[in-house]
Amino acid sequence: MSESGFVILGGGMVAGYAAKQLVELGLKRGQLAILSADTSLPYERPPLSKGFLAGKDTEDAIRINPEDFYREHGIETKLGCEVSTLDPKRKRLVLKSGGDFGFDKLIVATGAHPRTLTIPGANLGNLHYLRSLADSKSIRRSAEHVKRAVVIGGGFIGMEVAAVLAQKGIAVTMVLSEDRILKRLFSPQMSAFFEAYYAARDVRFLKSSTVTELRGTGVVSFTVLADGQSVPCEIVIAGIGVRPATEMLADSGVQVADGVTVNEYLKTSLPDIYAAGDVANYQDLLFGKRRRVEHWDNAVSQGQYCARALMGDQSPFKHVPYFFSDVFDLSYEYWGDSSGADQIVHRDDLGSKSFSVWWLRQTRVVAVFTMNRPDEEREAAPQWIEAKQTVSGAKLKDASRPISEALV
Repeated sequence: MSESGFVILGGGMVAGYAAKQLVELGLKRGQLAILSADTSLPYERPPLSKGFLAGKDTEDAIRINPEDFYREHGIETKLGCEVSTLDPKRKRLVLKSGGDFGFDKLIVATGAHPRTLTIPGANLGNLHYLRSLADSKSIRRSAEHVKRAVVIGGGFIGMEVAAVLAQKGIAVTMVLSEDRILKRLFSPQMSAFFEAYYAARDVRFLKSSTVTELRGTGVVSFTVLADGQSVPCEIVIAGIGVRPATEMLADSGVQVADGVTVNEYLKTSLPDIYAAGDVANYQDLLFGKRRRVEHWDNAVSQGQYCARALMGDQSPFKHVPYFFSDVFDLSYEYWGDSSGADQIVHRDDLGSKSFSVWWLRQTRVVAVFTMNRPDEEREAAPQWIEAKQTVSGAKLKDASRPISEALV
C-alpha cells in the first residue's frame, strides 16, 4: 500500500495552493501526496473562461506551480487517479484502478461536477460544459469553426464565455431562466448596465426562457425553447451550475449536505479529515451562516488555511467572501453577502464603466461591488464588511465626498 502523511484528494486549486503553502511552512520531502482525477497538474480555473479560452494564456502560464515544483519538493502527484471510496477507520482511500492509498491527515478537495442537460438532444456534438482545462480546450477548438453560439445560463461562467465568443466575432445568444442577468447578486440597475453593454457588442438575450430540446444531425444545429422558438447555432455552452463531488464519500461516515459539512476549522465530522474549496460547506463566522462557495478566492484561501492547520495552526477560518470577473474590457470585484440587505447604494454613474454598489443591512456594510474604482473603495470594502462598519447611505452615495466621510 502506498501512503503519505498528508494527502490531498483532488488536484485543483486547493491542492496547488495548499502544496505551495506547505512548502513555505517547511514541508518535509515525502510528506505530501496529491491524488487527482485530472490529467493535468494543478492550474488556475478563472482563465478557463477568460484568457485561456480566448487563446491569450498558455497551459504553462496558468499552472499554479511550475511542473518541476512537485518533484523538487518531494510531493507525489498521482494524475488520472480516481478514488472509489474512503475508509476512515483504516485511513485509506480505495482507488478505482485497484489498491489503496493511506494517509495520516486528509484534505478532501474534490471540487464539483457541472450540472448537465437532461433534454432531448443532450447527446449531440458541440454541446459543451466548462469545468476543466480539457473542457476549455474543447470549446476553444470548436469555436474556431462556428458563427453562431447559444450560451445557456447567465451566471459568471455564462457571462464570461459569452464575452470571449463575442470577441471572436461569433453571434451569441444568451438564454436566461430569469428576467435579468445575475439577478441573485446584481441590483436591477446593475443588470441593466451589463445587458446594455453586452447588447452593444451584439450579444442577444432571451430572458425568462427555458431550453427544452437541442436538434441537429450528429452535432447541434438548433436550440428549441419552451415557447417554441428555435435558435440556430453551431455550438452550445451550458453553464447551469454545479454539484459537489462527494460520491466517493458515500458510506464513509463523513457528513454530507450540499457538499462536505465542515466546521469553522474546516474539519469534517471525522478526525484528521478536512474539506476545502467548492466541495466544502463551512460555517462562516463573519455572517453566522453555513455557505459553500464556488469561487477562486475561496479555494485559494481554504487551501492555504488547511496547509497551516496541518502544520499546527489552530485558529478558525475567517474570511470575507470575494470573487472577481473579467468580461470584454470590464473588470469587477465583489465582496460579502448581499442577502438580507435592506438598502442598496449606487455610487457614481452607472452609465459609465466606473461605479461601485454598496449593500447595507441596518446601516452595516454587508456586500460591495466595485468596477474601476479608487483604491480607497477597494480597500474599504472587505475591511468594512469584516468590521460590520455602519455608514451613512446618503453620504456614501455622494461620489464627490471621500468615502471615509460616510462612516458613522
